[in-house]
Amino acid sequence: MEPGPAAASGPAVLALGSNLGDREATLRAAVALLDKRLGVLAVSPVYETVPVGGPPQDDYLNAVLLAGAASPRELLAAAREAEQAADRVRTVRWGPRTLDVDVIACGPVVSDDPEILLPHPRAHLRAFVCVPWLDVAPDAAVPGHGRVADLVAGLAATGETAGLRRTAVNLGEGLALG
Repeated sequence: MEPGPAAASGPAVLALGSNLGDREATLRAAVALLDKRLGVLAVSPVYETVPVGGPPQDDYLNAVLLAGAASPRELLAAAREAEQAADRVRTVRWGPRTLDVDVIACGPVVSDDPEILLPHPRAHLRAFVCVPWLDVAPDAAVPGHGRVADLVAGLAATGETAGLRRTAVNLGEGLALG
């Protein structure tokens, strides 16, 4: 069941990734669009990451942003709008893409709606989500899975963070964050 907008307290967490075309420009455009639609509160550093799953493909640029409180459906609509603006084409699951925007969490909201599962069902397993999330929200927790800091420590202990390389890219430049 999905709660209404009033139940979506706390910032929303969205993960962005791109591995086709001008990855940095694509992420910048997505952050700008999401800022207009949702109000971006914070943007993580950008990480270059090896792909997880899917066919052989180029490395990704990944980041996480915190957005103002919104309903899960509003978040999903904004994510899809950003992907459409980047000419995202869904062909192969976990395949290369110009832009992928995933709704990771919506405050403490838990949703089993197949259209938007919250929290994202694999977020706690993905270093390319948890590491940048920890950068922007050191006290954050994934509902049902625990503190992001503890998840990152567990991922690091199993070598899952080895494929992440922090870049100097700052996607928050020019935004009035917070």
